[in-house]
Amino acid sequence: MKQRRRATYHLYTFLVSKMISTLGANVYAFGMSMFILSMTGSALSFAANLIFSIIPRLILSPVAGILADRFPKKLVVLAGQGGAILSIGGLLTYSFMFDLSITAIYVTTVFYTISNTFSSIAFSASLSNLVDSERIQKAMSFNQMALSVSGIGAPIVGGMLFGFVSLKLFLCINIISYLIAFLLESTMDFRLYSSKKLVDKNEEALWQSFKEGLRYMKTKPALSHLLIVILWINLFFTSVSVGTTFILVEVFKLEYSLIGLIEASGAVGMLLVSVFFASRSNVRYPLLFSKRAILGLSILVGTIAIPLIFHFSELLLIIYFLVIMFLFGSFSVLTNTPIGVMLQTVVAEEYRGRVYGILEMMALGLMPIGSLIFGVLYDTVPAEIILIVCSLVLVAITLVLLPPSLIRTAYPELSNESSDIKPATVKNNEMLTRKQLEIDYQEHIANQKQLSNPTTRGF
Repeated sequence: MKQRRRATYHLYTFLVSKMISTLGANVYAFGMSMFILSMTGSALSFAANLIFSIIPRLILSPVAGILADRFPKKLVVLAGQGGAILSIGGLLTYSFMFDLSITAIYVTTVFYTISNTFSSIAFSASLSNLVDSERIQKAMSFNQMALSVSGIGAPIVGGMLFGFVSLKLFLCINIISYLIAFLLESTMDFRLYSSKKLVDKNEEALWQSFKEGLRYMKTKPALSHLLIVILWINLFFTSVSVGTTFILVEVFKLEYSLIGLIEASGAVGMLLVSVFFASRSNVRYPLLFSKRAILGLSILVGTIAIPLIFHFSELLLIIYFLVIMFLFGSFSVLTNTPIGVMLQTVVAEEYRGRVYGILEMMALGLMPIGSLIFGVLYDTVPAEIILIVCSLVLVAITLVLLPPSLIRTAYPELSNESSDIKPATVKNNEMLTRKQLEIDYQEHIANQKQLSNPTTRGF
């Protein structure tokens, strides 16, 4: 009972700390982007800061996963949070001593990204150690909820802070938010539900540990197939992130305020479905559920092309894209939450950090490639053709890599349930046979009554 109460404390502490740190990170990213643009007016400088926030994460994600498996996860999480505080604190100190420069922001972005990489991967790999198995789905839903709230609130809060307070106060607010998250996470017991024994730190080399993580993933066919599907999704879904903005701005010439409203509807969909998931018990068959959600997402990609083929009024166009982006946000949670539950329950604790690290590295590696490919394609190929082809390819990839046989292998009880359920044709035949027997029996009874009653006999 005491352990469950502690898990409940972890659940809601995780929600608060994740929301604070995620909102703080997004507000910082938004504010720094605005500051760079206002200082230089250069899109290249803005893009360079974006690159400095991706490259360290891409390179160090596997290392973060290895260290999360090798050292106490709480230590890695708190070290990452402390590094984020020191990074922003260093930029704040620099701003008091010198005029703030673009180079100083770039250096801060690199160290800040490194710190966040270690903290987020170790925290993700720790969820099933913090809460009981019955509430892992709720924890994953809380994670999605924090992401959606930060997606909605970060541009609002970041814009207000950037417009009304000094940069030094802006940085102080970010340091305070990370400090609160650090203090909350320091009170959590990261070994509450841990089954892993503490081992000697003199383990194999990092490269050998990384290869061991890859070998482990190959021993889990359902998991490895699902992760491959996720990677393809990350690649082809850049057609949506790049294409939606391109279509709304260049094709339909919508105002930027309306585009912001349309993009915000996706975060609203994420938030509502996260609340729904948090109130329900764990999905019984996460892999099957995610497959259906991925198919739904794949079909949604093709629906973006409909307004490009048929004429829509401006009002109908805005409503249509509000609904589509809302559904995208909803289906992304329907996809990610069961996958997160599966990673927490299927992957052994001693490999979980490496699996998350490898997944993060591959996903981040494909996103810039996809953005480059589709950026070129949208300038040369009609957008509706790109979206329809991507939709069909995603459906095909999902059906090929997640076939029914793989689902039945992952969940053998599904075969037993399906064998107990007779096909519709067999049911119909049995119903017709029973009906005919009832009719024959009733006719037999009527004939017997006529034979036993002399007044009804014919002359």
